[in-house]
Amino acid sequence: MEDSRPADDGRRARLIAAAIIEDVLRRALPMDETLDRTLAASDLEPRDKGLVRAIVTVAVRHSGVIRKAIEARLASGVWPKAGRFPALMIGAAAQLLYLDVPDHAAVATAVDCIGEDRDSRPFAKLANAVLRRIAREKDEILAAADPLRDDTPPWLAERWIFTYGADKAHAIAAAHGHEPSIDVWAKAEPALWADKLGGVLLPTGSIRLQHREAIPSLEGYKEGAWWVQDAAASLPALLLASKPGERVADLCAAPGGKTAQLASTGANVLAVDRSATRMKRFSVNMERLGLTVETRIADAGTLQAEPFDAILLDAPCSATGTIRRHPDVAWSKTEDDVRKLAALQSRLLDHAASLLKPGGRLVYCTCSLEPEEGENQIEAFLARHPEMERAPVHPGEITGIDEFLSPLGDVRTTPDAWPDADPRRAGLDGFFASRLRKRD
Repeated sequence: MEDSRPADDGRRARLIAAAIIEDVLRRALPMDETLDRTLAASDLEPRDKGLVRAIVTVAVRHSGVIRKAIEARLASGVWPKAGRFPALMIGAAAQLLYLDVPDHAAVATAVDCIGEDRDSRPFAKLANAVLRRIAREKDEILAAADPLRDDTPPWLAERWIFTYGADKAHAIAAAHGHEPSIDVWAKAEPALWADKLGGVLLPTGSIRLQHREAIPSLEGYKEGAWWVQDAAASLPALLLASKPGERVADLCAAPGGKTAQLASTGANVLAVDRSATRMKRFSVNMERLGLTVETRIADAGTLQAEPFDAILLDAPCSATGTIRRHPDVAWSKTEDDVRKLAALQSRLLDHAASLLKPGGRLVYCTCSLEPEEGENQIEAFLARHPEMERAPVHPGEITGIDEFLSPLGDVRTTPDAWPDADPRRAGLDGFFASRLRKRD
């Protein structure tokens, strides 16, 4: 007999959230793209869409702690691999541990959903018992949680301990446990826009918003006065320091935040990206911002063009520096990905050097915490290219980044930097950037 209860009791939102959780954690689909596509195709009310987004994000961000809590309360410690059971349990536990959802609502709705699924129905009573126990033992579970041990894949935890030391590795993992701030970059008058948006002007020139609101509804968005861009992502363009009239290339340019920074200086910018889909979005962004940029759909590793005064290469990478914004990266990437991407980065760097004029500048950057994609990559590049040299970033050159400078003058940011009493207003993405120069 068909269930006659109203469809707005939260079950549909939980079912959709569970389907996305399964797509992200089991099938390694990109979380943001999957969320956007699924919610756009649904007829959920805005409030329920917000609930789906919150459940999925928290479930992925804390999937290690959540799965550990469930497994510890299963009699055998083994998941029933039945229908929707695993994903619905993860979504329900995410609500119980991390969201402001009444315990009874999270438990009852999950048990209802499990009971409605033919394959997982035999485990409805088990789900009820496990979830109720998690609700009772919430404080104990959270007190015992370790972000590096539980919410970080072992291969990444081991790497970060080796590269940064145990204390720093724990601080990075802890930063990933918090919802990140939203930063924007203004084309002009950043202090004025910080005031209008109720944000804080950071030392580097970015504006950190103090509240999460629908971005398109904020003052200045439609007029193209600013764009969303993490504070760390704004640094490479500042390091390149393009000048009016210079011929500048932004390789791997989409979605366009760094390109917009370069174009705002008056430089003549060629934006290159191999994806037609990304470049379509790029063009929409440039039109909103009122910036004129030459575009080309091409492989940056084989681009043919007249030599440039300056080149920005934001190379494809493992993106482990963006886990606080994209928590699925921790679970979708592997150590083999790092090796493959490092090889691609080497090829792109070699070709970028060939496109520089003598005396020209090259800034290489990645949003990765892995040295193979940063420090080691540059050392190997300089060994291959005697015509290239570092143009080190000096203390005091860019306000607010001295703590990120290496002894060699490279820039390395990590997510635990810029602490704040409110973790949501702290931190920035993990980035590496090196400024290089072609000898005259």
